[in-house]
Amino acid sequence: MSTPLDLKLDPEKVQEIPMVDLAFMVLKTANTPFYYRDLMNEVAKLRGLSEEQINDVIAQLYTEINIDGRFACVGQNLWGLKRWYPVDRSEEAMAGGTPRPRIINDDDDDDYNDDDDNYHNDEEEDFDFVDEDSDEDEEIFEDDDSDVEDDVDIEEEIDEEDADLNEDEDRDEFEDEEDKDGDM
Repeated sequence: MSTPLDLKLDPEKVQEIPMVDLAFMVLKTANTPFYYRDLMNEVAKLRGLSEEQINDVIAQLYTEINIDGRFACVGQNLWGLKRWYPVDRSEEAMAGGTPRPRIINDDDDDDYNDDDDNYHNDEEEDFDFVDEDSDEDEEIFEDDDSDVEDDVDIEEEIDEEDADLNEDEDRDEFEDEEDKDGDM
């Protein structure tokens, strides 16, 4: 932007104001969007920054503008104030100008037919209604208690299982030895 902006600010005050606020003032005064590089140059002119100082803070200002809710990128690194653009218009500019058509996927509905409905209803009818207050449950559990052995010797069962395992291992070793003898 070649036209100088007159922000009517004291030079000492300009040094104290954050760069993101200076960028906001530049856009507000110009009342037109700026490319980021041009906006950075305007802020640098106001601050009196050298080319080396600009390179040191260019990324910082870009990050602050991105985070700050007052700014809107309206496409191709062109920045303006968010209040200039209604929400729909700024979304269209970011999306390429034309809204995408909404696609509805009806493929799942093609696999569903009336037989599926009947099958589902048949399943529900097979279940019996259970009354939670019924005394039958208590009777069932009382009968099961009589089948449980009271005196179970766990060590005895473990010894029996170990003996069975040892027999299986001996049988496997014997079969392996027979296979080796037969191959020779």
